[in-house]
Amino acid sequence: MTQSAPIASRPFAFDTEFDDAGTVVRASSFRPTKRAYMPAEVEALVAQARLEAREAALAETASIQAMAIAALGQAMTTAVPALNQVAQTHREHAAELALTAARVIAAAALDRLPLGPLQSALETLGQEIDASPRLVVRASGLDEATRAAIEAVATDAGFSGLVSFRDDPAMAVAAFALEWADGRADFDPAAAADRISTVLTSALASEAGHAESVSPGSDF
Repeated sequence: MTQSAPIASRPFAFDTEFDDAGTVVRASSFRPTKRAYMPAEVEALVAQARLEAREAALAETASIQAMAIAALGQAMTTAVPALNQVAQTHREHAAELALTAARVIAAAALDRLPLGPLQSALETLGQEIDASPRLVVRASGLDEATRAAIEAVATDAGFSGLVSFRDDPAMAVAAFALEWADGRADFDPAAAADRISTVLTSALASEAGHAESVSPGSDF
């Protein structure tokens, strides 16, 4: 009688493990591909795919936005020095234009009222010159009418002494020099305009070196 061969403890060559009694110890990880889906399963898979696609699109959009913001920030940082230079140039041109306009207006006013600065000086110096016995006025174009007008202004300012005149044709219109016992005062429109221009130029140069820079996020 022929004896049959014993049953092997591992009847399958797959990754499923059985014990000696044939009980599954470790199930196979193999899962067959599902070929058919119920309508509800299809809807669930489609919804899941839509959700994953939406999340991927949002993530890509956020990444693009972050890169765009970074590029804008870099561009602003690069542009700040140029913007500061443009602003400074604008200030300088505006100041130059204002000075030019002021010179034209002042020249026209002095042509119409050449005694204006002298009158203002006498009114300001009234208390200083009222005790002086003599006041010397140096200017150009000191005709009789002009001298009489200056004497009247000096009297109105409180001066009761002698007014002496020195006609100086080299002096500009509205320029003058006053001399009295205890002091001296003078005015030259061109020199005054030059001093104003120098002070303004110095202020602009100082501002250019210490002004607050334009930075991204600030109001410009």
